[in-house]
Amino acid sequence: MNLLFLGTSAGVPTKQRNVSGVALRESKGKGWYLIDCGEGTQHQVLHTKLSLNSLKAILITHVHGDHCYGLPGILASAAMNGRTLPLTIVAPAGIKAWLDATCEATQLSLPFTLEFVASDDLPSVEFENIAVATYRLSHRSPSYAYGFTERKVDAALDVDKLAQKGIPRGPLWGQLKQGIDIEFAGERLKSRDFLIFKHKPRKMVIAGDNDQPDLLTEASAGAQVLVHEATYTEAMAEKAGDVGHSYARQVATFAESVQLPNLVLTHFSPRYQPTPHASPSIEDIRKETQDVYSGSLYLARDFLEFTLSKSGHFSEIESE
Repeated sequence: MNLLFLGTSAGVPTKQRNVSGVALRESKGKGWYLIDCGEGTQHQVLHTKLSLNSLKAILITHVHGDHCYGLPGILASAAMNGRTLPLTIVAPAGIKAWLDATCEATQLSLPFTLEFVASDDLPSVEFENIAVATYRLSHRSPSYAYGFTERKVDAALDVDKLAQKGIPRGPLWGQLKQGIDIEFAGERLKSRDFLIFKHKPRKMVIAGDNDQPDLLTEASAGAQVLVHEATYTEAMAEKAGDVGHSYARQVATFAESVQLPNLVLTHFSPRYQPTPHASPSIEDIRKETQDVYSGSLYLARDFLEFTLSKSGHFSEIESE
């Protein structure tokens, strides 16, 4: 599983950062998921190897424009690029109403079906290789986090357990190995009960705007990576609270409390300059976080890409 950041600025773009967007790529093949789609996201995609025809789903965390204004454009481009496969959109209900109105007003007719799933219902959505769970956050508008968990984990059959149940070698073993539950001797048998997994499922949590990081306690269980906004430093704590955002020390304290191994901060206010010697700067966010958090810390920037290996090792990919 790979993470590729397409936009890392809060509210408005800067010369170095576009507004929110992150791509999660599957381990095999070209399939990917887009989490948030701020204005200009389709331009950012053009600078990558991502194909709109391989996009599995778009997940919007909340209705604010810096997270969704690029949605009509990227759908129109997908149509122009010849996409015909259905596309899942997981988003608050307001996104569907806005998108329907935009398509009607601009005469945008898509040659593919949009399958809309309301995140307000906290759905769990399963794709072929990844399961997505939804978690409620705290912001000025309903905001959500999405947990992405690997579905197909390399596993070996527990031969001793199969023998104890008297399940004969053959097709039934094959079905269990493929993750398919079976009927045997009048009993429904779960595939997972007869498998020995070689590693635990990879899991990443990508959160929308949120002023209460501890709401992610359940979501973070078993996760190797959390992506969370750190719009401000603690010096701006009052401002952060007023506008429903988190500051660096606040997120760091939570991440440390649940022993998250990897934390990626993003959605930085434009007031924080990219150069370390400026004031205030992104480096202030880093220092404040490291005062509290002992895990592996990363500060996102546009086009920065990470990979999460089967063993759970998270690392930056060197740009070509």
